[in-house]
Amino acid sequence: MPVSKEITPMEHSAVKLTVTVSKEDVHSQYDQLIEDYVKSVIIPGFRKGKVPREVLERKFGPALKDEALNKIFGKVITEIFEDEDFPRENKPLPYSTPRLDDEPDLVFDQDLVFSVIYDVLPKITVGPWKGLEVEVPDVSVGEEDITRELNEIRERNAIVLDRNDGAAAIKDDVVTVNYCELDQEGNPVPGSERQDFVFTLGSGYNLYQFDEDLAGMKKGETKDITKTFPADFAHKDMADKTVTIRVTISALKEKKLPDLDDDLAQDVDEKYHTLDDLKGSIRDRLSKNLEKHLRDLTISKILEKVLETTPIDLPESMVTLELDARFRNLAQRFNTTAEELVKNLGETGRDLEQLRSEWRPDAEKALKSRMIVETLMKDLHLDVSGEETAQEIEQITAGMKGSEDAEAVKKYYEQENVLEYLKEDIKERKLFDMLTAENKVKKGKKEGYLDIIPGNR
Repeated sequence: MPVSKEITPMEHSAVKLTVTVSKEDVHSQYDQLIEDYVKSVIIPGFRKGKVPREVLERKFGPALKDEALNKIFGKVITEIFEDEDFPRENKPLPYSTPRLDDEPDLVFDQDLVFSVIYDVLPKITVGPWKGLEVEVPDVSVGEEDITRELNEIRERNAIVLDRNDGAAAIKDDVVTVNYCELDQEGNPVPGSERQDFVFTLGSGYNLYQFDEDLAGMKKGETKDITKTFPADFAHKDMADKTVTIRVTISALKEKKLPDLDDDLAQDVDEKYHTLDDLKGSIRDRLSKNLEKHLRDLTISKILEKVLETTPIDLPESMVTLELDARFRNLAQRFNTTAEELVKNLGETGRDLEQLRSEWRPDAEKALKSRMIVETLMKDLHLDVSGEETAQEIEQITAGMKGSEDAEAVKKYYEQENVLEYLKEDIKERKLFDMLTAENKVKKGKKEGYLDIIPGNR
């Protein structure tokens, strides 16, 4: 269907596509629609296929015009976007559905003019990316990091033993408690009861934060505890309230940590013969993690510098998609559904829109950085050879013990779609190597390992 079209750029990387369809083509499409209905419609008083056109139009005129318009819209837009000569940069993003800008009327004695608005990929001209200077923290793996990791290993290998009868609960004891809230008359509040709740005293891993109140209590002892919670307490239902809780210690145990010696190292893994072997492995792992984190931080800071001279007008649909993905990932991390997570947010005094608003600056920054990376890889014509992908797969499978497992992994990565992801990853690493080589990275202030890698991992 011959048409004329005009593209008008709009803000936030949207465009308006204005299309003109000749009145002859409009009439032809409408006539075809009427002809199809005449053959199939059933109206009382007329045989199938014998309904006069004027009767059909008199009875269903407005609906027929609406349907004809929708068919024309769909047909014309599809033809335009599937046309190989239509500029790629003016085609809609996969997740941006073109929307009509004021629906026109179907008038047969004039050409049909309509416009659709949709998002396109932002046009980017990357600013200077060489000769920049960034600063990253001066961090190294210290003895305190090794000790912290060893202490975690001792905790994981601890033996839990019953405390002696009559022993008083102290910090780091493992306590089992039964508890409930009490009303003003001292009766249990229905639904607040909890049986056999286990936690480590002093960890704070309990709803009412009654660790200190249990210190000194003995197995079998019951205590009524009255606590007033601040207005900003994490659990909204208890914030700015005074609550009385009845707690009974039903079991009291202590943790016996293993000695820090060669036996512990051998218990962790048979490949370790001495404690020094275990310490060396920990240092190596933490050092590799630190090296990767500092490299990622360096790349991030370089891209931040590039962003300062690279304006990018993000389309709203792209930002929405990113925020939706982040929310779904958050729900998965909490092993729940998006709907349940929204409900839980409400219980903390926050809502989804507030959360998305808080996330938005970081989401936009991440999207812009990603677009700079993709643009640079394209502008620099970075490519990956078959030999490079083969070497990458070999490195991935090199540490695997079973040959069958290694072969299965090779087959997985040799799938066409997976292979493309692998090539993109290699190209990205090539670009990052160039970014670190072409820019100056200086050390900033000294910081501890946990300051930049929470969790000592």
